Amino acid sequence: MAQHVCPWWMGYLLTSPLRRWSHPPEDILAPFVAEGMTVVDVGCGMGHFSLPLAQMVGSKGRVICVDLQEKMINSLRRRATRAGLIRRIDLRTCSADSLGIEDLAGQVDFILLFAVAHEVPDIPGIFAQLYEALRSGGSLLLAEPAGHVNADKFAETVAAAEQVGLTAVGHPQIKRSRAVVLKK
Repeated sequence: MAQHVCPWWMGYLLTSPLRRWSHPPEDILAPFVAEGMTVVDVGCGMGHFSLPLAQMVGSKGRVICVDLQEKMINSLRRRATRAGLIRRIDLRTCSADSLGIEDLAGQVDFILLFAVAHEVPDIPGIFAQLYEALRSGGSLLLAEPAGHVNADKFAETVAAAEQVGLTAVGHPQIKRSRAVVLKK
């Protein structure tokens, strides 16, 4: 799926406590995630958002964490185990052409696609897979780093999501990011 993939070792920087200052997971996700939900974290890395998501969905919820890099998934597994959240998390290593979420068709309440879409060469393909996984009324938060993705490129990405049937319903303010909420 990726053309310019963030190196695995950057995962340590992306899970740094300093990042919580600019991208506090609970604040960003609270409007979208509730107890008992099924959530997908695409490009989860080492779990900056994954672990808070697992706390937010509670013991009856489920977080499916998908990443292209096995080293990211392995690190997230260790972190989730230490945090006592591993039973709520389903870890998946995706391939170059599939997120590996076909089994979730129509079951997902919320999808997070944070700072990863610009790394995906087949944007229409990824949105088609995500659309299929979402239940009717489910939502997707797409956020891209403003320093990497200009307004025109972000608009193209949103247009690709809309092409598969998702509808833009809001633009949350996230530091140093361009963001949109899409619904099925």
